[in-house]
Amino acid sequence: MDQHYQAAWAAMTAPGAPFAWSVIDVRGVPTRAYDAAPPNMAVLWAASAAHADSDYLVYEDERMSYAEAHRRVTAMAAHLSGHGIGHGDRVVIAMRNYPEWVLAYWATVSLGAAVVGMNAWWTTAEMKFGLTDCGAGALVCDAERLERVEPLLEGLRGAGPLHVVAVRAEGDLPDDAVHWEDAIARASGLPAPDDVVIAPEDDVCIFYTSGTTGRPKGAVLTHRGAVSNLLNLAFWQTMADVAQASAVAAGEPPPGSDKVFGEGEPGSVLAVPLFHVTGCNCCLHPITAVGGKLVLMHRWDAERALELIERERTTTFTGVPTMARELINSPDFATRDTSSLQHLGGGGAAVQPDLVHKIEERLEGRPSTGYGLTEVNGVITINSAHFFLAKPESVGPPLPIMEARIVGDDGTDQPTGDPGRLWVRGGNVFRGYLNQPEANAEILVDGWFDTGDIGYLDEDGFLFLVDRAKDMVLRGGENIYSAEVEAAIYEHPAIAEAAVFAVPDERLGERVGVAIVLLSGESLTADELRVHTAALIASFKVPEDVWFLDDPLPRNANGKFVKRELRDMLVGTTVD
Repeated sequence: MDQHYQAAWAAMTAPGAPFAWSVIDVRGVPTRAYDAAPPNMAVLWAASAAHADSDYLVYEDERMSYAEAHRRVTAMAAHLSGHGIGHGDRVVIAMRNYPEWVLAYWATVSLGAAVVGMNAWWTTAEMKFGLTDCGAGALVCDAERLERVEPLLEGLRGAGPLHVVAVRAEGDLPDDAVHWEDAIARASGLPAPDDVVIAPEDDVCIFYTSGTTGRPKGAVLTHRGAVSNLLNLAFWQTMADVAQASAVAAGEPPPGSDKVFGEGEPGSVLAVPLFHVTGCNCCLHPITAVGGKLVLMHRWDAERALELIERERTTTFTGVPTMARELINSPDFATRDTSSLQHLGGGGAAVQPDLVHKIEERLEGRPSTGYGLTEVNGVITINSAHFFLAKPESVGPPLPIMEARIVGDDGTDQPTGDPGRLWVRGGNVFRGYLNQPEANAEILVDGWFDTGDIGYLDEDGFLFLVDRAKDMVLRGGENIYSAEVEAAIYEHPAIAEAAVFAVPDERLGERVGVAIVLLSGESLTADELRVHTAALIASFKVPEDVWFLDDPLPRNANGKFVKRELRDMLVGTTVD
């Protein structure tokens, strides 16, 4: 990469610079951490009060300022504290992207409790598992999630108190449940919560990832990890701007540096769920940090997103790459004013090289991507603007506090250009999976996290991903582990063998496919299989492509199904 990039990176991370870092001891491991990092996320929320009169949350025709948001967060914190929630406790948030999700999040964080961001697609059975696994003390949920969980409440409360706050729900509620607005209104008569000391290594959030053993695993994220991810995002933007300014001053303007953006307000249209790190850690956190505006969508619709970008004059759009593609391919694209948009890309899936160039050609905004996982609080690498145009197949370089290793099958570090498993270590790596000591021992070694992804680093230190070692389907930004889907399929008594794998999908990137062998004498249709699995797992995990085979599924020497061979053999053939 050019000298301007190298100089900007060095200047931004030099001792005393805004993104200087040191090696400190974190959980007994030498770990890179930013010197200027705030101690916790509650400090970030408190600082946002300075933007009192600015718009913070926009949902449909609703609009809320920072001042009003702080009033409601303070009230909800008092309410939760009055029901026993305090430092170290866990509050589950289960709802679509309503403003109340954000308010409940900051109320929980300000108490020193941990937010459990529950997947809003989860079934009753999945919600029961999550609530039990995390030991929730309170549940903040909307009407649809309340309907799913209500039959479980008596049993769940038998294991301990579980207070329910119902959001946008009408009518009578279960015992020990309260409507959100009633809780806010009554909070003025409650004592203020006690002051709390929140340490960097305290838990801030738990996000469940699809489990390779058939059950989701709760990734426990700390305040240090969330703050580190926020500074990683800020570093890349600052470094890229400095590098571009240096190149322009030297008479070497990079592609796109002559773009002139329309007037806009710092903010983002958010089209992905807040219960994922992309929506929460990589959008909600940075928007709040700069006093920006978060525009929440009721559901994804490209035409509606374009309308909101024009109406709210937001500077970024946060979605998966398929959404970015649908935006620029929309019949409304040419008629909407998107000049305020400075960054358009996506996380949660790879941005295809053709999309990088189409964004650059059709928008004043710049293409961008980030690669990361729930387990690192968000991003490991970022690529954007002219760096992305120069290396559109790359997800960017590991960020300053991220050490990266490419590890071969023999456990040795691989040379530049040779692929292997990506291991990373740094301040934003999670502390482990909840209640999973064996899994933690396997993937966390001396602070190094084995991502399970296969890639290589080029001579500039940019990462190129070539495969996923994890047996996973990445459907529209949602991680779906094959073992979880297979576990649900095997609950059906007619199944002899089942192998789930990814099927390429033009819109979603990938969708769920499965090869089935039935027990002798049994019969089953694809629709019957889908009905069966839909009762056990979220709808986005249900197989869309089903093949019934007469012969046993191919296996390797270890007796494992050879899924790549199956995929190559079946994709493109007739499905049942």
